[in-house]
Amino acid sequence: MNSTSLSELTNKIQSVIRQNFTDAIWVRAEISELRENGGHCYLELIEKDSETDNILAKTRATCWANVYRMLKPYFESNTGETLRAGLNVLVAVTVEFNGVYGFSLNIRDIDPTYTIGELAARRMQIIQKLREEGIDDMNKQLPFPTLPQRIAIISSETAAGYGDFCNQLNSDTSHFAFYPRLFPAIMQGNMAETSIIGALEKIYKHVELFDVVVIIRGGGATTDLSCFDSYNLAINCAQFPLPIIAGIGHQRDVSILDMVAHTSVKTPTAAAEYLISALEKAEEEIDELASELCNFTSNIIQKEHKSLELYMLKIKQASRTGFLKEQNRLSNYLFQLKSMYRNRIHRETNKLALIATRIETQSPKYLYERGYTITTVHGKRITSALQVKPGDKVTTHLADGHFDSEVVPLL
Repeated sequence: MNSTSLSELTNKIQSVIRQNFTDAIWVRAEISELRENGGHCYLELIEKDSETDNILAKTRATCWANVYRMLKPYFESNTGETLRAGLNVLVAVTVEFNGVYGFSLNIRDIDPTYTIGELAARRMQIIQKLREEGIDDMNKQLPFPTLPQRIAIISSETAAGYGDFCNQLNSDTSHFAFYPRLFPAIMQGNMAETSIIGALEKIYKHVELFDVVVIIRGGGATTDLSCFDSYNLAINCAQFPLPIIAGIGHQRDVSILDMVAHTSVKTPTAAAEYLISALEKAEEEIDELASELCNFTSNIIQKEHKSLELYMLKIKQASRTGFLKEQNRLSNYLFQLKSMYRNRIHRETNKLALIATRIETQSPKYLYERGYTITTVHGKRITSALQVKPGDKVTTHLADGHFDSEVVPLL
């Protein structure tokens, strides 16, 4: 049986590769891993099935420091993205095979336009999916609070943008009270998406304590913005129950986060100015309402004052007329009362005079003056001859005295 050593086999493979792959080849692949060490860049490139997402091919690749230090800024300045895992790239490679280290690719060049196209296509797919799901403008439809003073901030605590935001809120030009609370998050790199969504979830647990959410970033690399084109971050922001202000500090194309947020501004400082302007607008509206209320109240008071004066005049006129009427009525009543009592007094006087006359005519004095006498026996008045008998002593009373006599029998 013929056989060969392992080294002879690897040497033959190396020879075949060198003979057939003498020039650089442009290869399309996805970066699944990337790390930097000593200025060199070590990658793992893969190809996936577009339908099943299964890996069809995988290999190691290296970009040596002398090439990497030129390719990296060239790529990032053209794409606005940092070289990272998850990107689809078009790279010019030479095929290398080493008996000890095996098969690998040596990256010599990169075409940023391919990645730009891939990123743009992916962004459009995400945007289209959000629109089909009807959530792309959900956050924009939320009413913005009249007084956005309670602010939930998602940012890195050490980021310059966070400091700029707070300084602007507390600047001398702002006399309003704000109540910001930071929910720290990683704002760049592979962990940014998960970290920002985690901060949103923490805010959601206390959503009733806040008026708005501000997502700000500043001071980091301007190329590391891919996390803000994430579908998962987009759906979390689009469906969040509070208005979101995005101020992630870039002048490049609008990110998907900018598109789904309620309000998008360019910088953290601009986000603070937006909140201040909202309160200034509310203050102006309150001043206008107060002025309108004062004018309205003044007009009502003037109108009611005139009405009151008219009512007072009517009351005075009515009182004067009523007083005269009552005065006449009382005068008539008093006249009638006087007449009634005068007549009654006259009647009673006549009645008393008649009674007095009757009393007077019944008195012994009246009878005496008219020549009548009163005869008594034993102190009792005699009205009949049968009341006395012969021998009785009787007394006869006259107007000016009395005399005694004795009853004698008739002959």
